[in-house]
Amino acid sequence: MTTFVDRVELHVAAGNGGHGCASVHREKFKPLGGPDGGNGGRGGDVILTVDQSVTTLLEYHHSPHRKATNGKPGEGGNRSGKDGQDLVLPVPDGTVVLDKAGNVLADLVGHGTSYVAAQGGRGGLGNAALASARRKAPGFALLGEPGDLHDIVLELKTVADVALVGYPSAGKSSLISVLSAAKPKIADYPFTTLVPNLGVVTAGSTVYTIADVPGLIPGASQGKGLGLEFLRHVERCSVLVHVLDTATLESERDPVSDLDIIEEELRQYGGLGNRPRVVVLNKIDVPDGKDLAEMVRPDLEARGYRVFEVSAVAHLGLKELSFALADIVGTARAAKPKEEATRIVIRPKAVDDAGFTVTREEVDGELVFRVRGEKPERWVRQTDFSNDEAVGYLADRLNRLGVEDELMKAGARSGDGVAIGPEDNAVVFDWEPTVTAGAEMLGRRGEDHRFEAPRPAAQRRRDRQAERDEATQEFEGFEPF
Repeated sequence: MTTFVDRVELHVAAGNGGHGCASVHREKFKPLGGPDGGNGGRGGDVILTVDQSVTTLLEYHHSPHRKATNGKPGEGGNRSGKDGQDLVLPVPDGTVVLDKAGNVLADLVGHGTSYVAAQGGRGGLGNAALASARRKAPGFALLGEPGDLHDIVLELKTVADVALVGYPSAGKSSLISVLSAAKPKIADYPFTTLVPNLGVVTAGSTVYTIADVPGLIPGASQGKGLGLEFLRHVERCSVLVHVLDTATLESERDPVSDLDIIEEELRQYGGLGNRPRVVVLNKIDVPDGKDLAEMVRPDLEARGYRVFEVSAVAHLGLKELSFALADIVGTARAAKPKEEATRIVIRPKAVDDAGFTVTREEVDGELVFRVRGEKPERWVRQTDFSNDEAVGYLADRLNRLGVEDELMKAGARSGDGVAIGPEDNAVVFDWEPTVTAGAEMLGRRGEDHRFEAPRPAAQRRRDRQAERDEATQEFEGFEPF
């Protein structure tokens, strides 16, 4: 059974916004008390957050589809719907978020670092929020927006200070097991290590982490063996340690040629040329290994490498290696720039930006004018096209935004096709310069004649006032003898 996963494809879906409510307040002696429909709730977000207790992406390998909850619809009595609950997904430290094309969306390093992978949809406005002096009793409400749908790729790059690289069975797992408390699988056959191992080393006052990745072989950068699959785990390391086998039984191999081959694979992988290198000649407890280490050490030092002769089995030379790595790690940490608090940069859109474009397109031999923009597309998504008054409200908004003027400038005529939105999800209609709501019973668009109907008591008061006014005018026009 797979226990370590460092790359998964995740399908995330944010929650949909709740629909607004179209309601009219009613009570005794006041059957039409005005609109009181509440707004819909916001849909929940999908958020990736770094959690130090998580070390693998195995959970998302088994369950790659994740969805946040939807917002609740609004209700009468000016009651807004409940917001959807955000879905927080814990990921290991060092997780990189990419899109399907391989573009980096976020690099999550540090406990608590988060990234909104999918944003929830807005809730629709209820008719109480849509009421105005001209539209006293809207008979419609706005629909909630759908949440974002994204397919993303999560890649784990281990956050460690030191990385052990080398051929299979060079003794990397044995070395990390004696330097730290890590307990990797150790055996006398190649590719014993199938997943990266991480250990914590304490050398004096310095504490650092050390990573052991599966062994590299010639052609690893092109996908041979297991090296390419896990080379990403050494990208964040400050120091690369070449573990060379001085007691190999293969006659065509020697420590120097092994080093050259591994360096070539690292060069082809790229991005690791500026990391300091340390060479460890392992297995000097074997007599032939000790002799070979003494032979190749001058050659390696002449190339500029710091060389350590150790034996993971006999615990020889480990203290010197541990403290030397601690010094290099300390120097690398001191050279890093100090981390500053993230600055929040607000970039508001230009006030005079209309926010949409109108283009002429040829679709199936017919002329279509396509309208693209955040506002018109959002308004279309929020419109209930089964309600004539809602369609009329959409027409008013588009007209105020200037869409009709731009269509006329682009050469659109009555009856031409107009598409609002992208090609795969657009609303298409035959354009008319003036769009009516079609709700004749409401009189002028957005007004309800029922609010203008006189009530008996009020009518009696108005009649008496009219009689008094008439009597006053007759008295003022009377001429005495």
